[in-house]
Amino acid sequence: MNVHRRRILILGTICVLVLGVMWRRTGAWPAMASFASIQAGTQSASLDFGGRTRTYLIHVPPAYVAGSPLPLVFVLHGGGQSPNSAEKMSGMSSKADEKHFIAIYPSGTGRLSAMPTWNSGNCCGYAMQNNIDDVGFLRALIEKLERDYSVDRKRIYFTGISNGAMMSYRMACELSEQTAAIAPVEGALNVDCDPRARVAVLIFHGTADRLVPFNGGSSPFQIGGKREDKSVAYAVNFWVKRDGCSASPAHSETAEVHVDKYSGCQDGTGIELNAIQGGHHMWPGLAISGNSIPATDLIWSFFAAHSKT
Repeated sequence: MNVHRRRILILGTICVLVLGVMWRRTGAWPAMASFASIQAGTQSASLDFGGRTRTYLIHVPPAYVAGSPLPLVFVLHGGGQSPNSAEKMSGMSSKADEKHFIAIYPSGTGRLSAMPTWNSGNCCGYAMQNNIDDVGFLRALIEKLERDYSVDRKRIYFTGISNGAMMSYRMACELSEQTAAIAPVEGALNVDCDPRARVAVLIFHGTADRLVPFNGGSSPFQIGGKREDKSVAYAVNFWVKRDGCSASPAHSETAEVHVDKYSGCQDGTGIELNAIQGGHHMWPGLAISGNSIPATDLIWSFFAAHSKT
């Protein structure tokens, strides 16, 4: 046996041993991309779906190791925003590096890719008017990421602001069997919701929000045309009932936020409302928000505490 053939045989043996170890650890063969070099940091990527090329940003933490599954956190931009603005606004990529998860920032659709929106039901703009299948797109994106990376399928999460928050609600309604938890910020549950599985829900909403009113109804400041938004109380009551939580929450207050936490929820879920006193339509904790609520930290802590059973 010459040296070249001997090297091939040794490398083949090593690959078989590695595969065996991964199979015993995870119960599944690793994705093919696991053997490629995965670069840490934020990269742009695309997925062809529904006759369109859909784009997204993906942020991989330095701690990523093929064969060691990490959670997925989707951050959905607001109407007319972009994946880049969602990444900057939320600070979720820094949190991903610190806490070891993969952050995804998909883009909605818009005319000539400008002012992208999500079809979250009765909102918003181009995506709603053209009946874009955004649930299908995000489902397909999850499947692609599960092929390309080592993903913990019991720990898939959605957050977002405004139209992106509404889309987070819709994902919990229509992709409940895959979604472990959501954290909508300044959104409304406006779709008919009939989830097959329970989902943990953390809500942030400003009491002075004029675009998506805290108490529901219409607003002259709405983006993408007039609509009727359901109240925050409607969303809370729906999920408390669906998750089988106790009807009376543990309540706490500061000058900035009133917090209701519901216990006794089934299948390891939980419901929490953060009503930001005098808060407006923006991500809590930003300098312009006028409050010091660490929304991104609280979102990750909530996600980390809830996985699919």
